[in-house]
This record gives sequence, structure tokens and C-alpha cells, in this order.
Amino acid sequence: MILRILGFALVMAIASATPALAQRKLAKEQVEFGIQVAQRGLWREAIYRWERAAQLDPTYVAAFNNLAVAYEHEGQLAKAREAYEKALALEPENALVRQNYDLFKEINDRATQKSGR
Repeated sequence: MILRILGFALVMAIASATPALAQRKLAKEQVEFGIQVAQRGLWREAIYRWERAAQLDPTYVAAFNNLAVAYEHEGQLAKAREAYEKALALEPENALVRQNYDLFKEINDRATQKSGR
């Protein structure tokens, strides 16, 4: 009887994890395609793909990091900051995201100081 209950619980756990895995797979495909188009200079298409990836899997840090870089490239600085902060909220110890965000802040804080003078 206990084995049946454990077996059922295992099946339910796997079944509930499968949609999340499928969403991550789809999100990963969008991120990879976004990288390909960004490398060709198609930043708007890349943004679309990375936004889609973030919608599919709101816990996918790579989508938010790439989105932040793309927003920054396109001059959408408020959106870039928001995407970096979302990525860091998901993975505070992610060195790549931290490095990108620190550089973003350094450059933009310096630019803000120059324009404020």
C-alpha cells in the first residue's frame, strides 16, 4: 500500500515537472534564436525572442540577461535596468549577470553625471 502511494506521488511529481521542463526547452530555443539574430545585428528581433523566452519561463536568467543587454544596446535603459534586476533577483550570485549589470551601472551613472552638469 505504501509503495502504491509513493509510486503515485512520484508519477504526480514527474507529471507536474514536465510542463516546466517543456517551457524551459521552448524558452531556451527562443534564447538561442535571439543570439543568432543579434549576431547579425537584428536587435529588435532578438528582443522579441528574449521577451518571448521570459514569458515562457519567467525563471530563466539567460533570457533576462540577454534582454537587458539588448535593451541597453537599443538605448532602452530603464528596461535594461529592470531586466538586469530581475535576472539578479532570480540568481543573485550569477557572476555574468553581476558583471554586466555593474558595467551597465558604471557607464550609465557616469553618463547621467555628465548630462546633469
